[in-house]
Amino acid sequence: MRDKAPDFLTVLQDFDGVGVVVRRDQPTGTWIFCVIHDDTLGPATGGCRMKVYDHPVDGLVDALRLAQGMTNKWAAMDFPFGGGKTVLAIPRPLGQEDRRGLLHRFGALLNSLGGRYGTGADLGTTTEDMQTIAEVSEYVIGVHGRTDGPMDPSPYTALGVLEGIRSAVRHKFESTDLRGRRILVQGVGSVGAGLATDLAAEGAHLLISDIDEARARALAERLSGDFVPTGEVYSTPCDVYAPCAIGATLGPDTIPLLECAIVAGAANNQLQTPADADALHKRGILYAPDYVINGGGAMAFTLIYQGIDDLGELDRRVRAIGISLEGIFTEAAMTARSPVVSAQALADRVLARGPK
Repeated sequence: MRDKAPDFLTVLQDFDGVGVVVRRDQPTGTWIFCVIHDDTLGPATGGCRMKVYDHPVDGLVDALRLAQGMTNKWAAMDFPFGGGKTVLAIPRPLGQEDRRGLLHRFGALLNSLGGRYGTGADLGTTTEDMQTIAEVSEYVIGVHGRTDGPMDPSPYTALGVLEGIRSAVRHKFESTDLRGRRILVQGVGSVGAGLATDLAAEGAHLLISDIDEARARALAERLSGDFVPTGEVYSTPCDVYAPCAIGATLGPDTIPLLECAIVAGAANNQLQTPADADALHKRGILYAPDYVINGGGAMAFTLIYQGIDDLGELDRRVRAIGISLEGIFTEAAMTARSPVVSAQALADRVLARGPK
């Protein structure tokens, strides 16, 4: 833990987005950070993260980075939404009553923005939490007013990552066959566990790691994979490293340790800094830009929000993430630069064009 954290104004001085709403929720002691980064393509839309931070300002830093990532995610998909994110920096795990009250008050804050920002589930929040917010606010993605359709975006996120891994393997090894490929999944929550299960069905050799060792061991046993301690993740030889937990796992301390050919996972903001993309490229490690490969859940639920709820069509659209990455990988290879550069160029072109 740091002795001293930067203040809010220091963190915000380089922010170039639309705006940030900061509110202190007095009943729970929670800091609410609602960031609207860009609304060029449409109203800002992004998940609501709930987490205990060492310092509240760390929640603001998280929100700023995640909101910018959402701008790129929507632009790379060419969807009519802008980049936004909310972080609820709670001081401690909340009981059911406190949590419900906080979510209702956050819903009232959403209403005050008049549609400028809509939210959805994210790390630390659930579909049930979104339903709670929707009791007081209409600006919630993923609450469809129906019980016979998908209510959890995680399987779609996992499906998009699966197709992204397939695309990366094709590009790196000239084969789409995942049988026998050693794939290390770090973080086996709802998305990571779903991804691992899908990969096992494809015949991949799973390596499983999670801070909850018992959960990781149980999943590894169920999928006939191997458990990897958290301290050995980066140095474990594998074909694909799939970070599916917290972000910022890739930086100067970890990239030199990697023993993989590909990094392709579901976590947001996997790179600590933009320079880390070049570090991976120099090492010959193919990196699937996170905001492209992990967009399946956001894509599926916004399509449902727009009225497209045919499950076959949703699957088809999400699987197309692999096709998008093929184009990014091909352009990157032609220019001898990181795929991050190609992905950002794609997003920038869409933003420069504006709404369709």
